[in-house]
Amino acid sequence: MIKQFHYDSDMAGGSLMVRESRIVAGLLMDEVTPEQWDEAIRVVNVLQKRTPASAKRNATAIRKRLERLEPEFWRALRDGDDELATQVAFCGALERNLLLVEFMETVLRDAYMSRAEKFDAYLWVDFLEDRSHRDPAICDWKESTKKKMGQVAFRMLAEMGYLKSTRKLELQHVVVRPEVKVMLDENYKQRIKKCMEVSAWTL
Repeated sequence: MIKQFHYDSDMAGGSLMVRESRIVAGLLMDEVTPEQWDEAIRVVNVLQKRTPASAKRNATAIRKRLERLEPEFWRALRDGDDELATQVAFCGALERNLLLVEFMETVLRDAYMSRAEKFDAYLWVDFLEDRSHRDPAICDWKESTKKKMGQVAFRMLAEMGYLKSTRKLELQHVVVRPEVKVMLDENYKQRIKKCMEVSAWTL
């Protein structure tokens, strides 16, 4: 029996959360125990969230992204400047979200290749409709969930600099940091690297 393909995504879980990701990267590098993790996130509230529940939710989402990356990415995220940390956090988001990868490989790439000046919000909805042929479960997602995922996707693209802002969806060129390229090459993450270099199509 052929197993039905499903997208496993945490797009509704939050955008890049760079500040929080730096902290989580530090905890991963310290190899904290489950008890120490719970103490830091829920009791000490190192992420500075309003409730233990939101702190736990954000920390879990970030951890699931970062655990797909090698420790050298964690170090760059924890110790690097804001631009480097943002790009590493984005690597984690891409590793965790095939939907975001495919969105950039198709819709965003086409926009750059056609030299479009602006992006349109409806493109996310159209993209999900197209992907539902691959994963019919998308048809069962709540409209509010689809909308939230789109908002998060655009926020990530804006945080990375592909979009001028979430209000002005103007396309911009992004230069991927050499350090990030090297880490992606050394860890055989060519698809992620090519994805991040999508704006190079305008050159």
